[in-house]
Parts: sequence; C-alpha cells; structure tokens
Amino acid sequence: MAAPQSRPRRGELILLCALLGTLWETGRGQIRYSVPEETDKGSFVGNVSKDLGLDPRQLAKHGVRIVSRGRTQLFALNPRSGSLVTAGRIDREELCAQSPRCLININILVEDKGKLFGIEIEIIDINDNNPKFQVEDLEVKINEIAVPGARYPLPEAVDPDVGVNSLQSYQLNPNHHFSLDVQTGDNGAINPELVLQRALDREEEAAHHLVLTASDGGEPRRSSTVRIHVTVLDTNDNAPVFAQPIYRVKVLENVPPGTRLLTVTASDPDEGINGKVAYKFRKINEKQTPLFQLNENTGEISIAKSLDYEECSFYEMEIQAEDVGALLGRTKLFISVEDVNDNRPEVIITSLFSPVLENSLPGTVIAFLSVHDQDSGKNGQVVCYTRDNLPFKLEESIDNYYRLVTRKYLDRENVSIYNITVMASDLGTPPLSTETHIALHVADINDNPPTFPRASYSAYILENNLRGASIFSLTAHDPDSQENAQVTYSVTEDTLQGAPLSSYISINSDTGVLYALQSFDYEQIRDLQLLVTASDSGDPPLSSNVSLNLFVLDQNDNAPEILYPALPTDGSTGVELAPRSA
Repeated sequence: MAAPQSRPRRGELILLCALLGTLWETGRGQIRYSVPEETDKGSFVGNVSKDLGLDPRQLAKHGVRIVSRGRTQLFALNPRSGSLVTAGRIDREELCAQSPRCLININILVEDKGKLFGIEIEIIDINDNNPKFQVEDLEVKINEIAVPGARYPLPEAVDPDVGVNSLQSYQLNPNHHFSLDVQTGDNGAINPELVLQRALDREEEAAHHLVLTASDGGEPRRSSTVRIHVTVLDTNDNAPVFAQPIYRVKVLENVPPGTRLLTVTASDPDEGINGKVAYKFRKINEKQTPLFQLNENTGEISIAKSLDYEECSFYEMEIQAEDVGALLGRTKLFISVEDVNDNRPEVIITSLFSPVLENSLPGTVIAFLSVHDQDSGKNGQVVCYTRDNLPFKLEESIDNYYRLVTRKYLDRENVSIYNITVMASDLGTPPLSTETHIALHVADINDNPPTFPRASYSAYILENNLRGASIFSLTAHDPDSQENAQVTYSVTEDTLQGAPLSSYISINSDTGVLYALQSFDYEQIRDLQLLVTASDSGDPPLSSNVSLNLFVLDQNDNAPEILYPALPTDGSTGVELAPRSA
C-alpha cells in the first residue's frame, strides 16, 4: 500500500485561509465566509465587527456573542480584533461527509439591539485523506473456462474528500491475462472491473498476483493499493442470478433489533454443490455493518441494532451471491428509514432581559428563545406559544428563533413577578411537547405619590401641655418599592401671631409624628391650621398634602377676678355704707 502523502505546509494553509476568508451578503442580509478545513485553532474566518458595523472594542458592551446550538462550538469571537476565528480543528469529512458543499450556519446575537444575524460558513476541502480500500488483500476465483472479455467487479476505494481531492482513477499492474476497465455509475462513482484478456489454464498457471492502485487528484496526489490473488478454478458454467436487480424496503426507525426486513433470493441452475449459493454484503461501509445482519445461507436480512432516522435516513448496499465455483451474482438493496415522532421539541433560552422596567413600551424584547426538533416533516415542525393570559407574546425571528415581547405596559404594583410558561409542540401523531418556564421580575419606577388615608384631619390638645409632647401622628402610603416608596414628612411654613409656625409645631420627617414645641394657652391660641406634605425619595420625587386642624382645649387655670369696686389704695377698709332702703 502506498504511504500517505504529507499534508500541506502550515504557511500554505494560512495563505489559503486568507484568500478564501471572503465575505459577501445575500439579499436577506446573510453574511457568508469560507475557511479551509484542518486550519489551526484561532485561524481568521471573517471580520464580524466590520461586517456588522461595530467597533471591535465595544463588542462586549453591545453583548455580541455566538448563540448557535450544537454539541461542539466550531467558531469563536476574538474580543480584541472583532474577528470570527476557528475554535479548534475542523474536519470537513466529519461534518459533511462527501456533500459537494459543506455549509455551517451560526447566528450572531447583538443583545442591546435585539437583533440576530445569520452567518453561513463554507468549509473548503483539502486533500487530507488517502483513497482507502476496505481490505488489503482480495481473493478472486475465476473458472478456467471463462472466456476473454469476462468481467469481475473489484473492490472500490473510498476517499472522504470531495472534488478533485476525491478518488479519480485506478491502475492495475501490467500482466498478460488481465486488464482494468473503469465504469462510471449514474451517481458519478467510478467502479473498477477486472477484464479477462486471455484464456486461463489452471494446469499451466493456477494463480495470478495483481496490484490495484487507487489515486486521487489532489496536490500532492494520494493513493493506496490492494493486493489481488486470482485463483483459477475448474469448470462451473452457471452464475447465480437474483430474482430482482434492485430490492427496496421501508422500515420505521423504532423497530426492535431482530426484526426481519426482507429475504433476497438468487438461483443457480447448476446441480449439486455447484448450485449452492452463499450470500454476503458488498459495498457496505463501516457504519452500516453493525446495523444489519445477513444470513449467508438463506439471504434473510434483519435489523441487528436500533436505527435512528436522525442519524441516517437512507442506506444503499450491494448483496453478492457466490456459488462454489466462485461465479457471482449481484443485486442492490435500498433501505429507507421512516421517521417516527420520538423526539420532543427542545427550547433553549438564549438571552433573558430581567428585570424589565414597568414602563417599558409594548414590543420590548424580554427573551430570545431557540426552538428545535430533531425529527423531520410534521414530526419536526414546532408550534411555540405562551400559556395563560399574560401581557406577553412570541414573535418568530430567523432560523427557528423566537422573541418574547411585551403586549402592553406592565404595572409592578399589580404584579411584580411573572412566571411565564412557554409551550413548544410538534405536529406529529401523537404530538410531543416541552414546557419551559421563565421567571420575569418587573422593576419599579416612581409612578405613585404617597397618599394619606383621609383628605383632612382634626386633633385636640389641652392647654398648658408639656413642651415636646406628642400631639398627633400622620401616615402616608406609597405602593412603589425601595427609595420610590421611602416617605418623608414636612409641615408647610406659616406664621401664627407674628411668629413662625415652626416655633410652635415640629414633625418627625421619618415617622410623621407631630410635637408641641411650646405650652399652649387657650386664652391666647385656640386653634392652628397646618398643611402637612408627604414626599417620596424617587427621581423625580412625588408628593401629596393633607390639612390638619389642631384645637387647643381649655383648662380651669384662672381664678375669678373682682373688677368693681376696686380695692382702696389709701389704707382704708374700703367699706361703703348704703341706706337701709337700698
């Protein structure tokens, strides 16, 4: 077997990466890049910050990040340069097998703008795989009565590369009895066949040794070989013939191992041992081999291991029937795996903007959700909606993303936290669904002033009260929270009998308790009229007023006084005589 060729030099790959890392935009605004496979981790893919119109130094500020789902993250954002780079080694064959084009779709989220951008990256193939035969040695049995021109299928080499890097040609070492003919199938595959050029004579030469070489068209070219041992047999003049040239069968992906798929049948008109046929798989790859079992005596094919539609939905292989004389018959088998609804929708909360201000405009984005169902057809079609009559709705974005937005203004004083249930149901029969719960907190704004329970108050105090005595207590309520609900109290300044009101009355700004700063005298002041203000600590603050009438109550604190006759001032007794008739 030929030795594997060396990989392209690192410098050549970097240059190729720079040449291929180009960008263009479709009519939908989708960004496209290309990068060769097998590049080093951190290799440049595309200038995301430039193509999104953002300063690379502000990517973190804008909340720019990759939100694509997947088991392995293939790409990353360089926070310094704003470039999209590889997150590790990328193997095109592992991602896309032999698809003509290998396209990877990712999504870039700009959180502060509430926008998603789709990016399509084409992985460019390099010649990093040799054509490979499934066996290193092959035995071909040919009857000595075979006529020149008889054809014998040879094993095909498999090259997971694509285009010119894939399998391009076969060569057979020169010899006198055999030549090589290459047929091109409907699907473009090239199939080598061994062609008998001269009649064989077992008695003259019982075995022939050949070497088949498979080569690709890459630079540098890669190749591998298989050794062919041709054994010349005695006469057996009828080859097995299958009842059908092509067998087709459909099977549900959830059938249990051991289930019989079908039985292929080949007949050989020869008698006795020459008519006995043995069946075996041909052209079946390493991944398919463990899934199916073929009874070499009966031709019955059964399921050996559970199938999975999501991994592979179609299998193609050949079945060979061989008699004891090494005469061969071939047929093709196509197995179509049908999907069953065995996967629930998956909902991933990509971004959640909580808390949200209660005065946010209708249509404010609350969360980004990614919805995916691995099934196909209706089994993979998902309907996403919210439960309960809440002020939110789901809007479809791109690439199976949804935005959860507000339907109307919120009111924290009414509801401060919402438990939102998002339902994702597929259209399968029976349908499968998934619940996702989102806890959304509503942030307060100062939209409520403090309020008093009553429009006005009256209070009473006995005269001759102690200075500093508590007179009355007022309480205002503010339904807002934190500093927006922190209330302070004050009394509007006024004058009373020429003196400031604050010299008579004081109020505790935190508790709303009124205190007398002087001892009141009913004979001088009988009532006071106050205006109390309650203000919150919001920005800007809100306030309300209430009036308070304070009445001073009389006490018996004055003795009777004789105004007439007045007491004498000359030291006399002050007696006044009156006639009896008076």
